[in-house]
Amino acid sequence: MNRPPRTAARTASVFAALGDPTRLALVDRLSDGSRRSIAQLSASHPLSRQAVTKHLHALEEARIVQHERVGRERLYALDPAPIEDIRRYIDRISHQWDARLARIKALVES
Repeated sequence: MNRPPRTAARTASVFAALGDPTRLALVDRLSDGSRRSIAQLSASHPLSRQAVTKHLHALEEARIVQHERVGRERLYALDPAPIEDIRRYIDRISHQWDARLARIKALVES
């Protein structure tokens, strides 16, 4: 599926969301493809369920996680698309830097 290019603001929101150690740990827990409740996600953290919920909302705003209501619970799952977009963004920047460094090297060596 081809996605439209991400705006700078969307890209920055994903970086910001992933920049928090607790949020990064939550993403890591969900990266196995499972869906987990707030109770399950907060069981391995010293944070309260309320704090974990706030972090999950930040991840939802960045579209990194999604939730589905099942009965009285919300089950959270990772949406890997924004992270894949970030990987492509970093790859593109890396290739640009590699090309620039290659031009500098060629200039210096000539």
